[in-house]
Amino acid sequence: MAKKAINRIKVVLVEQGRTNKWLADKIGKNTTTVSRWCTNDMQPSLETLLLIADTLKVDVRELLHSTK
Repeated sequence: MAKKAINRIKVVLVEQGRTNKWLADKIGKNTTTVSRWCTNDMQPSLETLLLIADTLKVDVRELLHSTK
């Protein structure tokens, strides 16, 4: 079964011309952790997702794939 993409963090980073390393530095996380979020191998906590949204200046909903 294929891995389901839950977040759109990588898409938003690419749209903004930002890198995993940039985001990791801004939110104080390991670049490997951010990389795993970007590949949907793991997911950030809701609190961290809100921090990412604030850092990228986007609505938190833009960081998630719709379930509808």
